[in-house]
Amino acid sequence: MARGRAARLPMTGEDISPAGGSNFNLFEKHMSTMLFYHAACLRHDTGLGHPERPERLRAVMHRLEAEEFAHLDRRDAPRASEQQLLRVHDPDYIAGILQAEPQDGHVFLDGDTLMSPGSTEAALRAAGAVCAAVDAVVSGEGRNAFCAVRPPGHHAEPERAMGFCLFNNIAIGAMHARTVHNLRRIAVVDFDVHHGNGTQASFASDPDLLYASTHQWPLYPGTGHPRERGLGNIFNLTLEPEAGSREFRAVVERELVPALDAFRPELLLVSAGFDGHRADPLAELNLTEEDYGWVTAQLCAVANRHAKSRLVSALEGGYDLNALASAAAAHVRALMVN
Repeated sequence: MARGRAARLPMTGEDISPAGGSNFNLFEKHMSTMLFYHAACLRHDTGLGHPERPERLRAVMHRLEAEEFAHLDRRDAPRASEQQLLRVHDPDYIAGILQAEPQDGHVFLDGDTLMSPGSTEAALRAAGAVCAAVDAVVSGEGRNAFCAVRPPGHHAEPERAMGFCLFNNIAIGAMHARTVHNLRRIAVVDFDVHHGNGTQASFASDPDLLYASTHQWPLYPGTGHPRERGLGNIFNLTLEPEAGSREFRAVVERELVPALDAFRPELLLVSAGFDGHRADPLAELNLTEEDYGWVTAQLCAVANRHAKSRLVSALEGGYDLNALASAAAAHVRALMVN
């Protein structure tokens, strides 16, 4: 178990007239953030008692129905194409996943990762959301985007599913940005409490791709030691069990932001896992929703400096429903105003 882990929809809420001056600026900020989601992501059924359950996404989406989020640009996540998947995953692996979905019940890919009827569509929509969000922010349709999707992706390696993950959504989005939009310097920041071994595996041999992870150490999946540096493009910023806001913010300010500034990414992608929250049952960090809003603001500032504000995040972990919803809301709120 991972321990310690389109068609445009109508906008709701009142229109704000441009005649309002500061109100218009606020309107522009709200409209610059997109939310990618598809109900198919709820149909990945992991069974009774599994931490990575549909209720997680329902909790997030329910919180994002609040009035303060009324002006999010809400879009349906499309399905990822085979071509998009092939930029990260082995063709035999992709074929195996697509053929593994059962007609009923569950099929286990490992002790923690399983498929049900509907899992393939959910996984394709999750990866497709990130690609579509990249297209949208690069084309200037919006400044940044949050992909509220499941199953998560950062543990999925090129030839292996693990840690609740089938396809590596954020790595697929990065390779899509490179191939379709000719962006070279792409950075992924992963603040999930678990190390994203799959993303690191996809990035480690390419100096134009940066992967930086803040995660509890030691913890599942056992990768992510600071000595793992790739070609100097991998930054594993570990936190001891029971670390909280002070330690997390210190490592972000002293190590993460300087590394990103030196790299000068053309696009910033975020594996947004909220399982470092102090209420989460699968890990031992003591972060709060305020920490997630704060780190999001720091990352937006990096994107503003180097990447024309282009930032795309995708949901990873977070297993206490109330904590997940509150932290995700803090993350999206910060995307809207920074």
